[in-house]
Amino acid sequence: MLDRNPGRTMADLKSELGVAYTSLTMAAHCGDEVKYGVVDRMVEEYKSLDGKEILGRKVVEVNTVNGARVTLEDGSWVLVRASSNKPELVVVVESMVSDADMKDLFHKEVKPRLGKHPEVGAYNQEI
Repeated sequence: MLDRNPGRTMADLKSELGVAYTSLTMAAHCGDEVKYGVVDRMVEEYKSLDGKEILGRKVVEVNTVNGARVTLEDGSWVLVRASSNKPELVVVVESMVSDADMKDLFHKEVKPRLGKHPEVGAYNQEI
């Protein structure tokens, strides 16, 4: 990284990074026999939102490698994927705005969307 930025220190480069508010990794119970189907449906739901808004911000990318990672125009994102070794769906959210916004991304976006699927159970922890 420093070789591509001659005359700059690592501290200089770090200071240019924005502040990110990242959730802990949360997992919702979802049986092994159904979790990939739920993720497939979530991928389709999020793909249908490409170009639309989530909490007032446009969806600019829906990466569907290993689940759905939905990036918003301000760099914030949400991730839903199937756990590879447990009967769970893994959820992580990150806000470039604030801690409160990070919590809203979970409580007002991901959790209600997953909650529409009866196969999804309780979370092991929540923010």
